[in-house]
Amino acid sequence: MKTPFGLYLILTNPVAGYEACAKAAVECGVRYLQLRMKDEPPEERLRVARALREITRGTATCFVVNDDLDLAMAVDADGLHLGQDDASLLDARTKWNIEGKIFGLSTHSFEQAKKALEQSPDYLGVGPVFLTSTKKNAGPALGVKEAGRIIRSSPLPCVAIGGINADRLPSLFAENIQNFCVIRAVNQALDPCVAIQQLMKHKL
Repeated sequence: MKTPFGLYLILTNPVAGYEACAKAAVECGVRYLQLRMKDEPPEERLRVARALREITRGTATCFVVNDDLDLAMAVDADGLHLGQDDASLLDARTKWNIEGKIFGLSTHSFEQAKKALEQSPDYLGVGPVFLTSTKKNAGPALGVKEAGRIIRSSPLPCVAIGGINADRLPSLFAENIQNFCVIRAVNQALDPCVAIQQLMKHKL
């Protein structure tokens, strides 16, 4: 993940459907695709995860599961993303000890980003950059300058997250934030491919 990759897409209740969005992500060359399903029954999460795994398998799009190690293992995902209040990343690595799996960790402050190094994640999520209603209890917005400070200070690849859309990308790039996570800008789009292309056409 050391090479900047730009868009990191999280899928949560996409209006166009999970499979359509995953196919669009693969078609457009999105590097990382994360499945975040919090309230659905386990059997539905498994069904969707299996479908997305098949769509992304053998492509340049890495499939990451949010906050569910058992599900990530069950479908042989490419990685797992955990939050500050989720299970221990170190424990997850021990249980899922397969070479090449990617482990990400959310951070919400300079102190958390620094402390995160103790768990040796492969990348950090940094945010929320802007106010967002997508995630419950997301916390106060960091702002672009503070997010940039955190990201520049970390030796790990970082992904900015929280309220990001195409209109806000120039302000991120001005702080040398190269990787950004998007949720609503694609999940609320009737044509996910067009939405993804709109985001990916912006360059630092």
